[in-house]
Amino acid sequence: MTGTAPLNGKAPSRPETTVPALPESTGSPHAADGSSTGYAVGRTLPLRVEAIRQFRRRRTLLAFAILLVLPWVLVAAFEIGGDSSRQGAPGLVDVATAGALNFALFALFVSAGFLLVVAVALFCGDTVASEANWSSLRYLLAAPVPRARLLRQKLIVGLAYATVAVVSLPLMSLVAGAVAFGWHDVRLPTGGTVPVGTALGRMAIVVAYALVSELVVAALAFLLSVLTDSPLGAVGGAVGLVIVSNILDAVTALGGWRDFLPTHWMYAWTDALQPQIQWTGMIKGAAVSVAYALVLLALAFRRFRNRDIVS
Repeated sequence: MTGTAPLNGKAPSRPETTVPALPESTGSPHAADGSSTGYAVGRTLPLRVEAIRQFRRRRTLLAFAILLVLPWVLVAAFEIGGDSSRQGAPGLVDVATAGALNFALFALFVSAGFLLVVAVALFCGDTVASEANWSSLRYLLAAPVPRARLLRQKLIVGLAYATVAVVSLPLMSLVAGAVAFGWHDVRLPTGGTVPVGTALGRMAIVVAYALVSELVVAALAFLLSVLTDSPLGAVGGAVGLVIVSNILDAVTALGGWRDFLPTHWMYAWTDALQPQIQWTGMIKGAAVSVAYALVLLALAFRRFRNRDIVS
């Protein structure tokens, strides 16, 4: 009967239930190292994604357009101007129309001191500062992408684009030179010729050294990109360093101190155009450029690791 107590005066006991224990792996949403379950550092901000992001920017397309058009502009200038009647010691400009390789060497010579510097500074100096300028840097770090990985991925992509920029100019110059002046042995400004097979090997040495000499520009632009939120400031600062270094290099009173200037050995690759390659200048120049680059990049990573990201 409902509502009446049992005959023995005691309330009926409830049946015992066993609650299954949760597996230990689901007890915490974090892994042993403190990261969230399923989170893999190596999968954040892939190089392919960063490369595509950089490629879609207008400055990338504009920079490559200038580098690829310049050789054809130089060809037109030689066709319009005719043969050079310059007085003084012979230079690369005097043999620029002797063939495709001569023309490519001349194009690299007139571009290495400024145009290639601007291109390298643009790709390495804009990469972090532009994110800060657009207030998207903190959102990338909240993805979450570790700071060291974010900086490393951007540095790799920036150096890759800078490398392609430096290499694209002599390659397009070879094409333009072959169309306009033919494919012949290299004529040296000092006299004599170098066979095409040997000249191609020397051309590779020249381009490789040009890449190494631009490392200091890339590293400084990257450091400034970490220090400032202004892409123009980072790029302009690196280009300004080259200008100041060139001015100081012209001061002969500095004597041996000029050897430590980042641009003193920028044209040491012309030693590869001698009848016998002279390696001393290129070795010294590579050592100076790499040393500066390592120090500047170390400062960039150190500063970014401790930086308060508010943009």
